[in-house]
Amino acid sequence: MAKVEITESLLAQINKKFKQESIEVLQHLKSLESSPHKGKILGTVGALVIKELKYSGFRFYFITDGFKIKCLEEEKLVDLLLRFVRMSDKNHQQETINEIRHILITIGVSGFK
Repeated sequence: MAKVEITESLLAQINKKFKQESIEVLQHLKSLESSPHKGKILGTVGALVIKELKYSGFRFYFITDGFKIKCLEEEKLVDLLLRFVRMSDKNHQQETINEIRHILITIGVSGFK
């Protein structure tokens, strides 16, 4: 259904933090391909929605097209792209959300590599 993309910097951070468990973490993130409505909506920047997905005390943040998530049914979400961009723990949650918003406002989606 939907396509899940994980930025290279986040992938390196996951591998460094979780080591052996990183495969399980990546499978958890990829589970959004079959159910893209998962996750908590944190805010919007233009037409993009910032959402979070929790995994054992960590939060993984991704951005997607807000119109498609809200209006289309699951079987029509074929070309939806979910891009995971950052991760944080509970203590740095708001800083990370503000950083994502700032990057989206100033640079756009291309600011995440």
